[in-house]
Amino acid sequence: MIEALNILEGFDLKGMGHNSPQYLHTVVEALKLAFADRDAYYGDPKFSKIPEEILLSKEYAAERRKLIDPGHASLESRPGNIGVHIALPTTAAAAVGPVNDTTCVNVVDRQGNAFSATPSGAWLPSVIAGDTGIPLTSRLQSFVMTPGHANQLQPGKRPRVTLSPTLVTRDGKLELVMSTPGGDNQDQALLQVLLNIIEFGMMPQQAVEAPRFETAHYYSSFGNHEFTPGRLALEARIAASTADALRAMGHRIAVTGEWSNPSAPTVIWVHDGVLNGGADPRRARFLFGR
Repeated sequence: MIEALNILEGFDLKGMGHNSPQYLHTVVEALKLAFADRDAYYGDPKFSKIPEEILLSKEYAAERRKLIDPGHASLESRPGNIGVHIALPTTAAAAVGPVNDTTCVNVVDRQGNAFSATPSGAWLPSVIAGDTGIPLTSRLQSFVMTPGHANQLQPGKRPRVTLSPTLVTRDGKLELVMSTPGGDNQDQALLQVLLNIIEFGMMPQQAVEAPRFETAHYYSSFGNHEFTPGRLALEARIAASTADALRAMGHRIAVTGEWSNPSAPTVIWVHDGVLNGGADPRRARFLFGR
């Protein structure tokens, strides 16, 4: 998410208008570039040299920003050329089976201590470790078998994960705590919620309830690591005219249910000593009549 935010710093997102065609196009294209770098370079830093100093720098983001065509959607995975060997994951047909998922927890106490976590991976059915009752993680499926890849399966190695518990500070002080389930949708859902708050002045509950998109333009972290170029799912609350405009730019649009985005963030915004909470109704974290 940090790389995508750095890329987006060069755009007047507020001036584009919330969830306008140009706004959605710009954010999606920035995410595509960030996902491409994730897919090419991320892995266990104990085994591979991860070039995070380059990937998260403002200078690198400025170069990546130039790749965004304001009128056309990219249909390629375009990791940056940073002088490091690139080995993109091999891909296969989409996996078919039940969908299991993650949860998250965010806490701020009265002293201002903050905690954010995204527990995941012990899905059932699973192998139980002896008589402990502890299920072994299923996150090993996030490894790839591609020779030379930073996330290639090796003994003792940790897989790259999608988990994105997030603490946001301003001038050294806590501003936001946020996290979500949702696999590869975690970073992009949190990015949209964060922009809703910092760019468009929404309160946390309004920010998590706002209609969202989900791009699948990456190598999946799960199953057979399939790559789905250009696919962009829009919740049906986003205007049909916006979907049409994005389709004309080359995005492969799927309009889904009004509350269908698979992530469900919770957010705590710390402002003037008051904790302002937001909980996503998409997964019954917060219930209301509709």
